[in-house]
Amino acid sequence: MKNPMKRIEKAVRALESACGKADIAIVLGSGLGDFGKELTNVKEIPYEDIPGFPVTTVPGHAGKFIFGDLGGKRVMLMSGRFHSYEGYSMDEVTLPIRIMSQLGIKNLILTNAAGGVNTSFPVGCLMLITDFINLSGKNPLRGKNMDTFGPRFPDMTNAYDPALREMALESAKELGLELQQGVYCWMNGPCYETPAEIRMVRILGADAVGMSTVPETIVARHCGIRVLGISCITNMAAGVLNQPINHEEVMETGKRVRNDFASLLKSVVDKM
Repeated sequence: MKNPMKRIEKAVRALESACGKADIAIVLGSGLGDFGKELTNVKEIPYEDIPGFPVTTVPGHAGKFIFGDLGGKRVMLMSGRFHSYEGYSMDEVTLPIRIMSQLGIKNLILTNAAGGVNTSFPVGCLMLITDFINLSGKNPLRGKNMDTFGPRFPDMTNAYDPALREMALESAKELGLELQQGVYCWMNGPCYETPAEIRMVRILGADAVGMSTVPETIVARHCGIRVLGISCITNMAAGVLNQPINHEEVMETGKRVRNDFASLLKSVVDKM
């Protein structure tokens, strides 16, 4: 990415002009794009109207920012994220997080659809991400450090903020929702993992596997943004069940649990 700060600054100006600022940002994963209907006093901007911004190509990712009020906070929704398997660089995948930082966001909720590795997790459950494993061979901080945002060697001991995780657990208890906890493993995609790969990541300690979230987590922590991660286990990973995996199943399960997911997100935002 040439002149990354100029690209970031242009995008920030376009977003701030169209939608203003926000207190909290939420990245919506596959099948969760309609959470925007929970907001009031809404302003939107499509990605194509933001200078130098990528465009999402994945079904279930709308491709726009939605700003609105929720629980007394101004919330910025990213409806549609970018993945490296779409051909985007790590700089492009994490560009929205850099922009969020410049807009003053201090708390970020990352959601995703994930494959269940832990065989005790039922399909359709929600999993609070406690930690991550990066098996992609990529890191979004590779290259010259952007000193404006953070240090050369950021700490990942608490990549997912303990206080925010406690809020999520408290919200789930109040709502009567069962919230699993586990480690998320990031793989490149776009093909689903093989049964052998799933056996490997289970041995390594992963409870769920997916193709997103980790690069955004790393850059958010580099920027000093607190992160909460929640996965919807939309399918069991390869080899767990004797059946093929497809994106339609992912989308369908996401739709089936979206009311519970929306209730949990609203409660957590209210507590922030």
